[in-house]
Amino acid sequence: MQTFYYKKLINLLLNEAGIGLILVLLCTLFAVFVPNFASLNNISNIFTQISINTVISTGMTFVILLGGIDLSVGSVLSLCTILAGMTITNQALSLPLAVAGAVGSSLLCGMACGLFNGFVSEKWKVHSFVVTLGMLNIARGAALQISGSRTIFSFPPAFNAFGSMTLGGVPVIFVLAVIGVLLGHLVLKKTVFGRMIYAIGNNEEAVRLCGHNTRTYKISAFVLCGACVGVAAIMYMLRLNIASPILGTGFELSAIAAVVIGGTSMSGGKGSLIGTLIGAAIIGVLNNGLLLMGMKDFARQIVTGLIIVAAVVLDTYRVRLSRMLS
Repeated sequence: MQTFYYKKLINLLLNEAGIGLILVLLCTLFAVFVPNFASLNNISNIFTQISINTVISTGMTFVILLGGIDLSVGSVLSLCTILAGMTITNQALSLPLAVAGAVGSSLLCGMACGLFNGFVSEKWKVHSFVVTLGMLNIARGAALQISGSRTIFSFPPAFNAFGSMTLGGVPVIFVLAVIGVLLGHLVLKKTVFGRMIYAIGNNEEAVRLCGHNTRTYKISAFVLCGACVGVAAIMYMLRLNIASPILGTGFELSAIAAVVIGGTSMSGGKGSLIGTLIGAAIIGVLNNGLLLMGMKDFARQIVTGLIIVAAVVLDTYRVRLSRMLS
């Protein structure tokens, strides 16, 4: 009986509970040793800063649960902002129509890029690493070509005002990000689609032999990831009030880091969106705390890279330990 409870405790610490403890410890250390970290204004800033990465990481989680990866999310986000920015600044459109068109164009662009990634990867059995690496360049080049390498700004005041709104002191874009995580969590845990994502990630051949079309689910995961990028693009415009063909560089690394730190296995089949949310929060808290300590951007990039490597190494040992305890 003691061995059973011991195994349960270890499994708990290997998943969301353990990751949550790391987040609490990190926040406590920064609150004690870094001035102004625990101020309400800074906490609100952290919520704002992690919102975009949280939404992108939500889509990335579905892809990584299948054992895939999407390196194009940063460039696709840039392309989505350009299309949405050109639509929302079109003087021939009324404000409601311009906003609806911007949201629609961003979502469609993201989903189209995701469809391309998933279809090519599955149709010709090319690893998603290679396909999405190609899409990274395609989307970036398209964004530069369509925009003429120019940044788009001067969005309608009502659009800008919505981006700066708060609900009970919490930024509205963070509320939207959390809603997205909760919806994704319900999809993964309560629907056939979600259960199939886990099953394919664990043993795709067994799922195929049971008569299921694994290709459809895998392509759908990439489309869903692209849709999340489209939403993140609108949130980026709400937050910074610009659309640029050069933004989004490195966003894919932050998203992958959030997913892996959150406990999702790079080999697929294991993980959750609650863990991804905690992982995104850990990255946001760490970046914010180091910035307040005076650490420069280059040094923080080094730290982020080290965290990604450490998370992947930890994931290897976590999978081995979980198998030993099962």
